[in-house]
Amino acid sequence: MSYTYEYPRPMVTVDALVFAGNPSDKHVLLICRGNEPFKGMWALPGGFVEMDETLDNAVARELSEETGLSLGGFKQLYTFGNPGRDPRGRNITVVFQLTISEIIPVTGGDDADDAKWYSVHELPELAFDHEKVIKMGLKQL
Repeated sequence: MSYTYEYPRPMVTVDALVFAGNPSDKHVLLICRGNEPFKGMWALPGGFVEMDETLDNAVARELSEETGLSLGGFKQLYTFGNPGRDPRGRNITVVFQLTISEIIPVTGGDDADDAKWYSVHELPELAFDHEKVIKMGLKQL
């Protein structure tokens, strides 16, 4: 059975908030965006959820595609959905958080031009509302 909906539907994405290091010197994993919007700016690894995948699988896939890391054990942090957070249109993102003990080498892939660990005390200018996301994640640690 097929349904026709008469109301707009938002885009749904996932973002991976990965922290590494000791409590006094935490680092967060970021990617340099290769596409608009915010091309060339730093952001959390993430992307669109495929129609046939779970949110857990989507965040693991996006992390692997954009950084080369295959990690498990993510916990859902929060859902961000304020109108205007994405210039492409109405976007709701589910953020998953994970803390690992040490920094692991990463490499940019797929639509990420680069991937890098940044000290949470020396973050670059971030795309979307990712500064807010990181601050919320730090409070949860």
